[in-house]
Amino acid sequence: MVGFVLTGHGDFSVGLDSSVKMIAGSQEEFDVVPFHEDEAGEFPQKLADAIAASAERNDGVIVFCDLMGGTPFNQAMMNTQLVPGVEVIAGTNLPMLLEVLATRTPESTTQELIDCAVEAGKQGVVHMVLTVDDEPDSDDLGL
Repeated sequence: MVGFVLTGHGDFSVGLDSSVKMIAGSQEEFDVVPFHEDEAGEFPQKLADAIAASAERNDGVIVFCDLMGGTPFNQAMMNTQLVPGVEVIAGTNLPMLLEVLATRTPESTTQELIDCAVEAGKQGVVHMVLTVDDEPDSDDLGL
């Protein structure tokens, strides 16, 4: 199986984890490592430990980050050089996580899950406009 580690600034990862649990229940091999400003000194080691532990248990690890170029992303990228089989995705959103968690099987490859995550993340960002029809339809029930 491919393990997942979710990280980001403040409570970004904690909030997404809470939403995932609400919608899809608790997930296997899904670790959360928040980056709080008051714990900046401990964060690199906490993230490295979570990534290394996931790598030991799994056939690969995908680290999901909130923002490219931020501390969580930069620290995750450093771990790609230290731990084999670690990949990093930035710009994580809830539709991405839900899709990749629903898609992941023990046979899924890291690349398949990366492709799924990136596509679902893109499709999850939309702009919707509600239009109002001033002309009631003849079959309108008034609901």
